[in-house]
Amino acid sequence: MTHLNIGRLNFGPLVPSTVGFDRYFDAFEALEKVVTTTYPPHNIVKEDDNNYIVELAVAGFKEDEIEIEIVKNELVIRGNKTKEDARSFLHRGIATRSFKKIVHLVDTIKVKGAHLDNGILSVELENVIPKEDIPKRIPINMVSKKKELIQE
Repeated sequence: MTHLNIGRLNFGPLVPSTVGFDRYFDAFEALEKVVTTTYPPHNIVKEDDNNYIVELAVAGFKEDEIEIEIVKNELVIRGNKTKEDARSFLHRGIATRSFKKIVHLVDTIKVKGAHLDNGILSVELENVIPKEDIPKRIPINMVSKKKELIQE
């Protein structure tokens, strides 16, 4: 990692007090270089603390022309039009060109399913936190007064 300034974020002050976060800093650096596309338009909806939906406007695409996969913590959605529309258009405002949309995910995000309804592709995601990563409350045992007196 050569520098820790990413846009307006500066991770430099965190380095002396963190261990094992290098890959996160590297991931943020990589995200800075990502080229984002606006086609097709999309939404990312937060349903609750652990559930999300990625929605893409894919009017004109059929189910068999869309492919969804997870590749190295990236949700990759591709649309490939198999044949050109032979009609003659006076105005063509509905884009049906092929696309590739990438949404970066953390390790704990899993795809629950996907469906296409009225030109909107919805991909359901869930943040599945492993049991060992869920915070645990540690009980505090009180030392009895008798023990304290005996030790003195």
